[in-house]
Amino acid sequence: MPISIAIVEDDRGVRASLLGMLQRAADCRCVGDFGSAEEGLRKLPSLRPDVILMDINLPDMSGVECVRQLSQLLPATRILMLTVQEDPDSIFNSLAAGASGYLLKPVRAAELVAAVKDVFGGGAPMTSIIARKVVRSFKQAGTSPRDETESLSPREQGVLDALAKGYSYKETADLLGISYSTVHTHIERIYQKLHVQSRGQAVAKYLGA
Repeated sequence: MPISIAIVEDDRGVRASLLGMLQRAADCRCVGDFGSAEEGLRKLPSLRPDVILMDINLPDMSGVECVRQLSQLLPATRILMLTVQEDPDSIFNSLAAGASGYLLKPVRAAELVAAVKDVFGGGAPMTSIIARKVVRSFKQAGTSPRDETESLSPREQGVLDALAKGYSYKETADLLGISYSTVHTHIERIYQKLHVQSRGQAVAKYLGA
């Protein structure tokens, strides 16, 4: 089955470009494209896409707030942010709201399709530049994980640390020498202990939200 994808992007030209890239990918299917967060919130719950491409800078309601609401309405949907900024604050806020990864605009077709497949498979696409800036910003601020993360077992902390560095579930399994299904089991326990519903929220809390 192709991956079902929806786009929330206010720039018509960018939206048309993204749509064209996805339509040319045999294993992707675009089920809707919207020009505002408000329109997306009205229509996306009934479409239930596998992946949403979300512009971080939308008029009126921001992409970050849209992600926050959609993560409650569609907990199984992966949200991939599109941004022209390398702003750690915006990135962190989106992670905390429930986003799973990032791409910098403009994006090439191969990069877009690879990121969609990655996030659909449990990965967290983000450029190395953004990943380094996010981690560096927390180190400089001297932030530390919340008390809840102390309840995680050493193995769970290892899994969460790998996810925070952008590894996919499969890469995390290979890195830690455990099975793919074991990674999923650890993820479920991490979500329960941290009281979160998405990978992005778990990573954000781990990094010191």
